[in-house]
Amino acid sequence: MQSVRFLVSRRWILFLLVVLLLAYACLLLGRWQWHRLESKKADNAIIRANESAPALPVEQVLHEGRDPASTQQYAVVSATGTYDVDKTVIIRYRTDAHGQSGVDVVVPLVTPSGTALLVDRGWIATTNQGLTDPSQVPAPPSGTVTVTGTVRQDAEGSSAQVVDGSARAISSAQIAPAIGIPVYGGFVDLKTETPGPTTPLEAAELPDLSNGPHFFYALQWWFFGLLALFGFGYLAWEEATGRARQRRLQQPGKKPKRTNLPQVGVSHGEQQVSTDGDHDPVGNDAAGLSRNAAARPDSDGLP
Repeated sequence: MQSVRFLVSRRWILFLLVVLLLAYACLLLGRWQWHRLESKKADNAIIRANESAPALPVEQVLHEGRDPASTQQYAVVSATGTYDVDKTVIIRYRTDAHGQSGVDVVVPLVTPSGTALLVDRGWIATTNQGLTDPSQVPAPPSGTVTVTGTVRQDAEGSSAQVVDGSARAISSAQIAPAIGIPVYGGFVDLKTETPGPTTPLEAAELPDLSNGPHFFYALQWWFFGLLALFGFGYLAWEEATGRARQRRLQQPGKKPKRTNLPQVGVSHGEQQVSTDGDHDPVGNDAAGLSRNAAARPDSDGLP
């Protein structure tokens, strides 16, 4: 085992900080998904309890100008009154479970107290261009009608704004001034009408009451965090045992660096001595022969 001093090098310290930051982020993301799971379970428990409870008179649950609480979501209420068809609001861009385009039809049910209950009577299929003319939808029952429905909270944002009798989401705070009559806060998804309509609309369904994928998402994020820590430990172990260096040397094109010795220059006609092993060096004997040949007298005896 080699020295572990490399762990205090700048490169490895920065590597460790990045890994710790990544692991901490995975921890937070996993906790966030876990909290979403707990919230989903709590909401589902409220919906199941409210849905199975007997219907209560609307005035015991809803109040004018006040959005229902989260604990009242999908509580079943009953009300008796008459539909004010002229105040119908069309909710655009709604799709059914099969992805078919359509609209929801919201009609205020005016109770004997004068306060209206906004009733989402259901969904009807339309073309992609939508539908904004209330006269084109099946009419609700006339006269005195008793309805039951599940309580829903108001939508928020610009999508709930009512323009020319239509909107993209339902909000009692936006619909009340648009139709000019007082309404209970929130609205209800219709369950039953007595007497029944000639042509019923498609009723709204309960939301998905499963726990969703949050549990597995939380485990996934925590696994990623542990994997990052394990990966750092494994790489540090490889470096300490020399395995990382051996692997780098075995990569194609990777060779140990060779120390280059300085070339020795020979003056006065001497040849340079090569140190790369590709050529045989020229020794002093050959150099001496060359010098002697230059000084040898010619046939005339002259130098």
